[in-house]
Amino acid sequence: MNERLTPYDEKMTKTMTNLNGELSTIRAGRANPKVLDRITVDYYGTQTPLQQVANITVPEARMIQIQPWEPSLITPITKAIQMSNLGINPNNDGKVIRLVFPELTEERRKELVKDVKGKGEDAKVAIRNIRRDGNDTFKKLEKTELSEDQVKDLQDELQKITDKYIKDIDVVVAEKSKEIMTV
Repeated sequence: MNERLTPYDEKMTKTMTNLNGELSTIRAGRANPKVLDRITVDYYGTQTPLQQVANITVPEARMIQIQPWEPSLITPITKAIQMSNLGINPNNDGKVIRLVFPELTEERRKELVKDVKGKGEDAKVAIRNIRRDGNDTFKKLEKTELSEDQVKDLQDELQKITDKYIKDIDVVVAEKSKEIMTV
């Protein structure tokens, strides 16, 4: 790959990584500890990721169990979960917090699929914007460092990279949609 294309490929890779991270937080009926990845807890005045202050397990298919390392963290963790838009009310017995995921209704599944497709579209827009930035940069270089043919070759290569990432996004979105719609 031409070194002039590398920064754009890296940006597109980051866009894919971001999309995968966002999709992993969307719950699909089964309990997945990744839905808690973005939750932080006030731990002695510092916002700390939930995974760093508690043990998180999945004892049943639709339940996540959170066991804080310090009993004093039960209340802040419960509040943090309630403040996040998970849509799940935490239950605690003073030692352990349990999140029970309800069975998703057909309507809710369709809403989630629509959300997934929206995130996929946003990622595609980001990829296309990166391509546009690259093409603009190459056009500016045409006047100084590059010939018209070199610019055309770079733009063609950038388009191939763009097409690959757009296809990858379609695959990821289709897999996540299928996972959500599977009862």
